[in-house]
Amino acid sequence: TRETDNDHLGLDAASRRNLEIVRTLRGEQTNTLFSTMDHCRTAMGSRRLASWLTSPCRDQSEATKRSDAVEILLGSMEKLENINEFLKSIPDFERTATRIALGSVKPRELAALRDALPSLNVIAENLSDLDSELLKETAEELPLPEELYQLLCASLKKEPSTFIRDGNVIAEGFNAELDELRALKNHGGQFLVDYEAREKERTGIPNLRVEFNSVQGYFIEVPKGQIDKVPADYRRRQTLKNVERYITPELKELENKILGANERLLVLEHQLFSDLLTEISDQIVRIQRTASAVAQLDVLAGFAEAALQNNYVLPVVDTSGEIEIKEGRHPVIEQMLKGSLFVPNDTLLDEDENRMLLITGPNMAGKSTYMRQVALIVLMAQMGSFVPARAARIGIVDRVFTRIGASDDLASGQSTFMVEMSEVASILKYATSR
Repeated sequence: TRETDNDHLGLDAASRRNLEIVRTLRGEQTNTLFSTMDHCRTAMGSRRLASWLTSPCRDQSEATKRSDAVEILLGSMEKLENINEFLKSIPDFERTATRIALGSVKPRELAALRDALPSLNVIAENLSDLDSELLKETAEELPLPEELYQLLCASLKKEPSTFIRDGNVIAEGFNAELDELRALKNHGGQFLVDYEAREKERTGIPNLRVEFNSVQGYFIEVPKGQIDKVPADYRRRQTLKNVERYITPELKELENKILGANERLLVLEHQLFSDLLTEISDQIVRIQRTASAVAQLDVLAGFAEAALQNNYVLPVVDTSGEIEIKEGRHPVIEQMLKGSLFVPNDTLLDEDENRMLLITGPNMAGKSTYMRQVALIVLMAQMGSFVPARAARIGIVDRVFTRIGASDDLASGQSTFMVEMSEVASILKYATSR
């Protein structure tokens, strides 16, 4: 999918850092907007959330579709709980699809994909009758073809080895030659016992024995007194004091099969697994689309859970050019101060009389908290989330600039003052009417 700068809200490096979206100013991952918002059940969902946080959309209709879907999920708590429960069982098959394309996928990753397919169908059923355009689209993308499920069930063991090099990956009954080699490997001794019994009955030599040593391999041992009963197809291999040792074409073939069974077994299993990857590689794009749908649903379900737990409200996202927030709160700090009072604040910004706010106060009065709070509420609204406020109307913003605090950058020869001026210059150069 081709993307341009116009698709997303612009955030420069300094603003991303100062807003502490995925990392704090100290480089920690806790107490960030991401850690506060991440209620995802899958790795795919968490990655999608990080992407939406760092590049919120600028499409008003897309943001509204997402927030409407969150509202519908909140109004269907039983379905939301079912969806969350089944999402827990979904593996990271977005990466599995990539590894299938590269031929580096592990057997257990394919088995995990196979085991997740029924859950995808159940989630789609839960979504199909919800009154949301986005959720209906997601429900259509979730199920994967039944043929893929049947193929994975038929070809893979229930719990295959982690690596194909270890064997024990392809299911019984999938390939006749593989089943025969496994039987030889696992029951070679029984084959020899059966063969010995047949030869005793055929030759009438009751004390005939089938033996093995590392020099001669497998052989038939007959006492000297019974060699007159030896059939014509026996070929003498060795003469000892009291016995003669023979080999037959059938025993030689059995020897070759048993001794080479394990090696041939691994080679054949590797070949069958490669053929399986070739066959399912046609489904990679379909798997990726399903993975994308799962990631999106996981984020939306996480938004619903965050809204429920943290008392967020549905924002109105439009193209008015105004930002009006009633009793807004900083989404991260209010979670850090559980049990303490966070004083909410109003905000009104527009393109006319309320174009600029000048905020004054002593150190630690909350000036930068207020500035960050407005920026984060805008980011949350434009990525489709509910927001921490009593009410909010967000006119679509195309850029957010934030510079807070001061630090030097001696490595590149910039003083504290020069860092500040460079960041301000960047804001003045790239700021737009929105």
